[in-house]
Amino acid sequence: MAYIWGLDLRELRWAKFKGSYMFNQVYHLRRTKMIVYQIAMILCVVSESVGTAALSDYVDQQDGISTRSLGQATVHSNDFVGIASFNIFVGIAVATIFGSAFFFDLFWPERSETKSVRLAWKISSLTISMLALICVLALTVIVATHHTYITGVSLETAHILFKQNPRPNPIYRENAECVAAAVLLWPGVLATFASTYIMWESHKHDDQFGPFSSSYRNGGEEKDTGRPSSTHQLENRNSRVTGVCSPEPYPET
Repeated sequence: MAYIWGLDLRELRWAKFKGSYMFNQVYHLRRTKMIVYQIAMILCVVSESVGTAALSDYVDQQDGISTRSLGQATVHSNDFVGIASFNIFVGIAVATIFGSAFFFDLFWPERSETKSVRLAWKISSLTISMLALICVLALTVIVATHHTYITGVSLETAHILFKQNPRPNPIYRENAECVAAAVLLWPGVLATFASTYIMWESHKHDDQFGPFSSSYRNGGEEKDTGRPSSTHQLENRNSRVTGVCSPEPYPET
């Protein structure tokens, strides 16, 4: 089997998606990482998906009103279009960083990484957390206080054009999709910062003690993995004597 970046592709096994393996306590902070990383990814991606739907509606409204007015009217909703586009980038970036961390920790929890790789993880996670915070603050302000308006025609004509194009609502805070995008992003941002903290703490522990949890190192693997582990105990004891790490435990297939 081939190796990529020093990672054995034989470790890519469907059995590792079993809850008994994914959420075991063999590795330090494993259960916490598996849960919090997914919360951050899901909430941010759902937020950007809902925001994309609203963005598409406002772009269609711009085109529709401009066409009906023969190019005289200009609809100004680029504030929301811009922040929704930025939210798309944030959602994809969060999914990329913490999605990668999720799969690397799932398939190769005992991998060795250079200092430059560890630094890249830290910089990437902190950067995307700050970008997500900036995005949610801007999105909240725009949705709460801004609205769409029309220039190039009289006020009466603008009202008529809005009535002819009732969707989406020109007031962002009265558009359920805009509100949902902002509301979902807040817990997503909190989960992103939590994921960054957990990642940094995990790296710190790995550098000092290795990837295994204290309970596993102290002989609590039977309780942690939820499976008979007489072989694990023997291998773990041997590893303590010889200094060689025992093979990674797999769920039964």
